[in-house]
Amino acid sequence: MAHRQAANSWTAEPASLELSIRSDRLSQNQGSREDAAGLAFPLWLPGERARTGALADAEVRASASRVLAAQLRTAASVRETYWQWQRARGEQVLALARLGNAQQLALDVAKRVKAGDLARADQHQADGAVATAELGLAEAASTLASAAQQLRSLTGTPPGPSAVAAQGAGALTEPVPELGADGAALDTRHPALVELLDRADVARRAAELVRVQTRPNPELSLATARDRGLAGEPYQQSITLGLRIPFGSDSRNRAKLASAQADTIEAEGQLGLERERLLSELDAARVRLESARAQLTAADKRSQLARESRSFFQKSYQVGETDLPTRLRIELEATEAERQATRTRIDLAAAVSSLRQALGLLPE
Repeated sequence: MAHRQAANSWTAEPASLELSIRSDRLSQNQGSREDAAGLAFPLWLPGERARTGALADAEVRASASRVLAAQLRTAASVRETYWQWQRARGEQVLALARLGNAQQLALDVAKRVKAGDLARADQHQADGAVATAELGLAEAASTLASAAQQLRSLTGTPPGPSAVAAQGAGALTEPVPELGADGAALDTRHPALVELLDRADVARRAAELVRVQTRPNPELSLATARDRGLAGEPYQQSITLGLRIPFGSDSRNRAKLASAQADTIEAEGQLGLERERLLSELDAARVRLESARAQLTAADKRSQLARESRSFFQKSYQVGETDLPTRLRIELEATEAERQATRTRIDLAAAVSSLRQALGLLPE
């Protein structure tokens, strides 16, 4: 903005004041004296002011797009870490549920062992299932603590207790964006591409400015002088209007122009590479989203069937039609099916988030 304000001024540089005194006091000392004061105004070269303003405008746009691109890069890290934390929360919730089921089963087995319906070996198997569940809960708690610390290092605040648990991750899912037929609109809306486009524009504007800056700025000077030849003579007043035109330097201008053109080529080359990378990332994000939807449908179906089977075997176990190893196996299968469904649900939400990231959309 300061550069833009400077381009709006009437002179290329601030005016300068020049003061001088000429006297023969140290030589003949006959009273000769001249006092002069003047102002020098650096002038714009032809086309320099307009191109300087255009360069300043391009720099303003580049600064804004650089901020948005930085926000998007930060959002990518936060999104990835957030969904890792959600997965860790899901594992902890499932580990708690598995431990509760194992403990309840162990109590039932203990009662039946005491009543003489089951052997001590069955009690050992049930207690072993409780120990395994406790181990899984401890591992899940450790993983959750690590994920929470990583999220805190990015956001500056720890995840609050009011955060939605993993089972409710669907409520936290970002809205699915509308996808066009191709990625042509990425150049106008994706912050990473807009940043490179603005950088290339700045480089082009700088090259255009260098093309007109073939010499230092000329100066218009206005001075007034008061002088006398000898002591006792009246002072004479004079006004001087001058124009200073420096010679150009082709070699220096060529060096500046070549540097500006090299920056333009570099920015345009990076733009092409980034566009191809983002298009590939967008295609991959679309495939992941469709795959996550199909996996969630299958995982929900498997989880529902596993819950129904667990209910059937619970009843048959209570009436003595099913042995304990089968009961433990069914319980483990149901827990694993529920775990997969929960994780797939979170993966779907993360896939939507990744698709929005590939499209250059910030979290809502």
